[in-house]
Amino acid sequence: MIQKMKEGFTKVELGFGKQNKSLLIPAKNIGKVMYVEKIDLQLSEAEVVEQALRNPIKSLPVYDIFEEGEKVVIITSDITRPLPGYKILPALIMELNRAGIEDNDITIVFGLGSHRKQTDEEKRKLVGDDIFIRISCIDSDPDDVVSLGVTSRGTPVDIFRPVVHADKIICLGNIEYHYFAGYSGGYKAVMPGVSTFSAIQKNHSHMVKDKACGGNLINNPVRDDIEEVADFIKIDFLFNVVLDEHKKIIGAFAGDPVAAHREGCRLIDRLYSCPIDTKADIVVVSPGGYPKDINLYQAHKALENAKHAVKEGGIIILVAACTEGLGGGQFEKWMIEFEKPELMIEEIRKNFILGGHKAAAIALILKNAEIYLVSDMDPSLVGNIFMKPFKEPQQALDEALGRKGKDALVHIIPFGGSILPNYTANS
Repeated sequence: MIQKMKEGFTKVELGFGKQNKSLLIPAKNIGKVMYVEKIDLQLSEAEVVEQALRNPIKSLPVYDIFEEGEKVVIITSDITRPLPGYKILPALIMELNRAGIEDNDITIVFGLGSHRKQTDEEKRKLVGDDIFIRISCIDSDPDDVVSLGVTSRGTPVDIFRPVVHADKIICLGNIEYHYFAGYSGGYKAVMPGVSTFSAIQKNHSHMVKDKACGGNLINNPVRDDIEEVADFIKIDFLFNVVLDEHKKIIGAFAGDPVAAHREGCRLIDRLYSCPIDTKADIVVVSPGGYPKDINLYQAHKALENAKHAVKEGGIIILVAACTEGLGGGQFEKWMIEFEKPELMIEEIRKNFILGGHKAAAIALILKNAEIYLVSDMDPSLVGNIFMKPFKEPQQALDEALGRKGKDALVHIIPFGGSILPNYTANS
C-alpha cells in the first residue's frame, strides 16, 4: 500500500512474513512503484476454467481427443507451486468422463522435479477432497523412469514410467516469469516435472547463458531444451492458468502445449511486465510476504526481478522475513562456504549443481549491485553471505540514501516475485 503523507513523504507498506513493514520515502526520490496491471474480469474462476476448456487453442476439445478405455495421466504441480489444481480438476475430469474415460483409468501425477515426496494431506489439499477420493494420486519418482533418448544439448530424457506408459497425457501448470526458463508452465510439467535429478541438472546448466533470462522465449537455451522433449514424448492437452497476486485465476489457456502456453505468456507480459525508462540508484523490493519470503531460497526470485531495475553499482533493499533462514541443502552450503561471490560464478560454470545454481545467481547480482537484506536472520549470518543486514526497512533506506545522495532515484516493487521490470532506454 502506498500512502502520501504530509511534509513531502510517502508511506510504503511491504509484506514481511505474515505481517507488513512500513517505511517513509521522500516523495521527490520515488521513481516508479511497480504493481500488477489490473484487468476488468467479469467471469468467476469457474467460468474462466470452463471457457478455456470449451475453446482450446489450436486443439480439439477434450471430448474429441480422448477415447473410452484409454489410460490418462494428468501431470500437475506439487505443494511448492501455487497452482490451484482443486479449482481446475473437477471440470477437467468431468470432460474426460464425458469422453468415456472412467475414473479408474485416470492417474494424477504430481511432478516433483527435485523436490521432496509429499504427504497424503498435501496431495489432498492440492486436488481437493472429492478428486483425492475418486482418482489415484501419486508423486513422480526419479528412480522409476524410462530412458527415451537425449536432447541435442545433451539432456537425458528420462521420464517417470507411468507417464511414458499412459495412452494420453494432460499437463497442468501456472504461468509466471521464470528467471532462466523465461516463463514457467508448458512443457516444464514434463521437464523437469517428472524427470530425474541428472536431467534437471543438465537442463538447468544452460542458465548461465545470456538468452536464459526471465521473459525471454527467443533462443532461450533452457526453454528450447525443455521443448525439445516434445520429440520424445507428447503432451496431448495442456491446461495452464495465470494467477493474480492473491492466487486467483484470472486467465486460463488450454489446448496445444506450445500455442496455449504462448498465449498465457502474452497475458503475463500484459499484467506483470512493468516498463521503466530509467534504472534506479536504489530498488526496494519485497517478495510479498509469506510464504514467498519463508527463506532466502524462495525470496531470491524477487532479487532476480529487481536486478533489472537497478543501476550498475546501485543498492537493492530486499525486505524478506526469511524466518527459516537460507533454505538448506546445496544452496546453504554454497552461500556459507565460498569466500567471495566470484568463486561461486566460476564454480557453477565448471560444475553445475542444483541448489548451488541459486547461490551463483545471487553472486551474479552482487557483481552489479549491493544487497541490503531486511530480515529476521542472524545479522552475522547475513554478513557472511555478502549482504548487509538490517532489522527494519527504514534503517536500510536511510543508509542507502546516505550512500547514494539526497537526489537518489528509488524504485519500489511490493510484489517482487511477480513483477518483471522491463528497461527500455527510449520507452
